[in-house]
Amino acid sequence: MDLHGAFHVYDTTLRDGAQQEGLNLSVADKLTIAKQLDGLGVGYIEGGWPGANPKDTEFFRRARAELDLKHARLAAFGSTRKAGVAAADDPQVAALRDSGAAVVTLVAKSHDRHVDLALRTTLEENLAMVRDTVAHLRAEGQQVFLDAEHFFDGYRANRDYALEVLRTAYDAGAEVVALCDTNGGMLPDWVSDVVHDVIDTTGVRVGIHAHNDSGCAVANSLAAIEAGASHVQGCINGYGERTGNADLVSVVANLELKLDRAVLPPGFLKDATRIAHAVADVTNVPPASRQPYVGTSAFAHKAGLHASAIKVDPDLYQHTDPVHVGNDMRLLVSDMAGRASIELKGRELGYDLGSDKELLTRVTARVKELEATGYTFEAADASFELLLEEMVSGRRPSYFDVESWRVITETLDHREVGEEAVSEATVKLKAQGERHVVTGEGNGPVNALDQALRKAIGQAFPEVVKFELIDYKVRILDQGHGTDAITRVLIETSDGESSWVTVGVGHNVIEASWGALVDGLTFGLRRHGA
Repeated sequence: MDLHGAFHVYDTTLRDGAQQEGLNLSVADKLTIAKQLDGLGVGYIEGGWPGANPKDTEFFRRARAELDLKHARLAAFGSTRKAGVAAADDPQVAALRDSGAAVVTLVAKSHDRHVDLALRTTLEENLAMVRDTVAHLRAEGQQVFLDAEHFFDGYRANRDYALEVLRTAYDAGAEVVALCDTNGGMLPDWVSDVVHDVIDTTGVRVGIHAHNDSGCAVANSLAAIEAGASHVQGCINGYGERTGNADLVSVVANLELKLDRAVLPPGFLKDATRIAHAVADVTNVPPASRQPYVGTSAFAHKAGLHASAIKVDPDLYQHTDPVHVGNDMRLLVSDMAGRASIELKGRELGYDLGSDKELLTRVTARVKELEATGYTFEAADASFELLLEEMVSGRRPSYFDVESWRVITETLDHREVGEEAVSEATVKLKAQGERHVVTGEGNGPVNALDQALRKAIGQAFPEVVKFELIDYKVRILDQGHGTDAITRVLIETSDGESSWVTVGVGHNVIEASWGALVDGLTFGLRRHGA
C-alpha cells in the first residue's frame, strides 16, 4: 500500500529534455508537446523555468489560455531564494509564484561542496533557503516538489547533511523530495541502497530523477521505485543533456507490463508509440529506431529462424505484445505494417477502422507505401485524416484543381549580407468553377508559394484569410544522396483557434513544401465546412 497516495509520473521534457544538444523548442513546440504528453496520461508536465528566460515565461503565459490539460498538472521549475534575501522579495521566487502553475518544483543543493563552491554560502544558510522558499510557496497555495541536485554524490560526501536538506524541505511542506543523479554515474544497486536508507531514516516521500551517463537511467529509476520511491521523473524519448534523462516511456512500460503497476490511466500506454514519434517530429530529432518499446525496430524480425518461429507463436521472439504500447511486429521479409498504431490513430480521428478489417488492411498498406517513399503521419494528423477520408469514401477532399505553379528567386549583386532574397510565385488553379491566376511575393520560395496559393483560393473561399503558416520543418531523409536526397517537410497551419500539421515529400524542398501547403489549406477548408 502506498502511504503517500497515487504514484507520480512526472515529465520534464520541456525543461530538462530541452537542454539536449541541437534541440531547440519554440513556445508553439512546447505547447504542442505538452498536449501530446497529456495524451500519454502523465501526472505532471514540467513546462520550464519562468523568469529565467523569456521563452519559458511566455510559455506559462500562453499555457493559461491555450492548454486544456485533461490529465496532467503543469509544473514550474525554479531555484530556492538567493542567500540573504527573503523568499517573498526574491524576483525568481516571484516568477514561480506568478507563473499560474499549480505545482512548483524547486531545485536545491544537497551536496555540501556545491553549497560552498556554487552558492558561496554556508550550509546553514542553504537549509534556510530551502525552508523559507518551500514554506512561502506553500503559503501561497502551490504544491511544492523539491529536486535535490547532486544528491547521490552529496550523500557519499556528507550523508548527514544531504539527509538534512531532505528533512528541511519535507518539514517545510514539500510533498516530494526527488533524489537527483545529476551526473548520471550511479548503478542500480547503489541507488536502491541509498533510497532504502533515505526512507528508513527520514520518512520523506522520495522521487527519483536519473540521468543516463552510465547507461542506467531507466534501471536506476526502477531500482529506486522498487526501494520505495513513489515519484519518477524523466523525458519522453530519453531527451536531455549529455546522454539524456531516463526515457519515461521505457520506465512506465516496464512498470505496467513487467511489474504490474498501473501508473498511467487505463489504456493510455497503447498510445505510447504514436506519441513518442509525434514528439520526435515536433523536436525535429529523428526517432531512434532501436528505442525500447516504441522504436520502429523494437519488434522487427529478419528472415530465417526468427521469422519461422514467429509464424507459429509471436511470443517466441518478443518480450511483450507490441500492441500494449501501440507498436507492431514487423517481419522484414514481408514488412507487416503498423495496424495497431493506424487503428488507434484512426479511432482518435473518429474513424472506426477496427470494425472493417478489409479497410484497415487497405489503409495500412497505403500508409506503408507512402512511408516507404518518405512520408510520416505520426505528427501530421491532418494529412493522415485526409488520407483516411480518401480511403473510406473513395474520394480525397478537394476544393480546388491546380493547373500549374512556379516560383523564382531573384538575387541582386548589390544585396547586403543578411538581406532576404525576394521570391515570386505564380499559381494557376480552378475553384468554384472559376480560373484564378495569382502572383505572390515572399522572403523565400515557400513563403511566396504560400502567399500566392492562399490569395488564389481566397477568391473562392474567403475563410482562408484566417489561415497562417506558423511552423515549418525540413528533414533530409537519405543524406548520402547529397543535394539529390529525398526531402520531407512538416508544416503547421493555424486558423487562430487551433492548428494542424501536414506533410509533403519530394526530391527538393520546394516540391515537398507545395504538397504540405496544399494539404494544409485543404484540411483547413474541410474543418471550416467549406
